[in-house]
Amino acid sequence: MALKAPGILIFTLSIVLSLAVLFTRVFGANVPLLTADYAQFYAMWGAYLVLVLGCVMRGL
Repeated sequence: MALKAPGILIFTLSIVLSLAVLFTRVFGANVPLLTADYAQFYAMWGAYLVLVLGCVMRGL
């Protein structure tokens, strides 16, 4: 399986979502839709899923 670097848009989307969860969890920021623990878990899972799909699939 050949992996490639994700596009800049996919990488940026993953980083922004991860930072939103980090700021909510560690610093106590109020980010809409990320106040519950399960929402933070699913958002971080989604950020990594976007990054993995960007690395595996061509054209993203």
